[in-house]
Amino acid sequence: MKKYASVLASSLLLAGVLGACAPDREESGESTDGGGSGSTEEAPETLKVWVNDSEEQKAVLDKLFDKYTEETGIEIETTPMNMLDQIEALNLDGPAGNGPDLFFQPHDRLGNILLQNLAAPMDLGDAKDDYSETAIDAVTYEGEVYGAPLVVETYATFYNKDMVDEAPATMDDLMKIAEEQTDQSTETYGFLMEAANFYFSYPFFGANGAYVFNNEDGAYNVEDIGLNNEGAVAGGELIQSWYENGYIPVEVNADIMNGLFADGKVGVAITGPWQIPAYEEALGESLGTAILPTVDGTNATSFVGVKSWMVSDYSENKEAATDLALFLTNEENSTQYFEEAGELPANQAALESEAVTSNELIAPFAEQIQYGTPMPSTPEMQQVWDPINNALLFIAQGEDVQAVLDEAVQTIKDNIAAAQ
Repeated sequence: MKKYASVLASSLLLAGVLGACAPDREESGESTDGGGSGSTEEAPETLKVWVNDSEEQKAVLDKLFDKYTEETGIEIETTPMNMLDQIEALNLDGPAGNGPDLFFQPHDRLGNILLQNLAAPMDLGDAKDDYSETAIDAVTYEGEVYGAPLVVETYATFYNKDMVDEAPATMDDLMKIAEEQTDQSTETYGFLMEAANFYFSYPFFGANGAYVFNNEDGAYNVEDIGLNNEGAVAGGELIQSWYENGYIPVEVNADIMNGLFADGKVGVAITGPWQIPAYEEALGESLGTAILPTVDGTNATSFVGVKSWMVSDYSENKEAATDLALFLTNEENSTQYFEEAGELPANQAALESEAVTSNELIAPFAEQIQYGTPMPSTPEMQQVWDPINNALLFIAQGEDVQAVLDEAVQTIKDNIAAAQ
């Protein structure tokens, strides 16, 4: 999926409290992945699940659902529905008793989901330690966990081995490539990225100590905005230097960058794993990937998106739904989902499995996850994108970085106040 669009629209999760769960599994001597204290509800005959309407995802999930039914005797009734349509539908179907027990969402929608009381908190039990720390942080809101994470996603470095001997490990390395290989007269660039898109440019702010909202255990202080502090200014000045030096044209966008990279005109590009198929088709074995270059010795802090299973607050089968979510996201099933659907697993053991690490193009994205930070899931985040993206355009055009960021932060605060 196209990340910036899903960024603006995303957010996830689930709920429930499952312990030893379905009687069929208890009787067979198998334990759930939840590690809870025991079931307090009668096991249902059927669980209703809303799945994303992707054929690849649905195909592998059908296999996992069949496996779960074989183990527990619980039938799974699925309804394919685009993730971005599920919340509106749940608002209507949930109160009427026609909604799902389990649904699937990107984490950055979590705040809005909870404002509408659509998801219940979830006790992951001992399985909480099985997920990537970044993934758990993403599904934690005001101290409560609301999801069983299935997928993690971030962006990293692509490079053309015909132009670049090895991936740039540091910003100095990257700037050297940009200086040596950029010739705008021939539309050849050492380095390109959507630098005026905050989703992609955040690492160069975050590595210097900037942040969107102060966050402690999923509790966002939306009055504490770190997008015009000293680190943010340093990040903005770094980005501005790319335009001033002629490394990146002001008008560059995703289509321009992707087209030039596929044509062999770009040495290094920063974007997400969704570009791997097109880039690999164009460059073949000349394509390489790597984690983002360090900034003054600090790993660049990319935004991370997490997609998770959420338990509906309207469900009468919260424990069983939680058990199913834990089953779908355990190491074995997360690995199978990655192999067949192609999305990086949030389960840490699966993320470190040979299936991931042996894939030379995918492995750096898995590594970059550990340096990333979840996109803020508070509803106020929707007031951030336009002001900060406008600020980046002004920075690209050479305006004073501190003044531009000060104005952007004030606009964000005004927008939040107006929305409230």
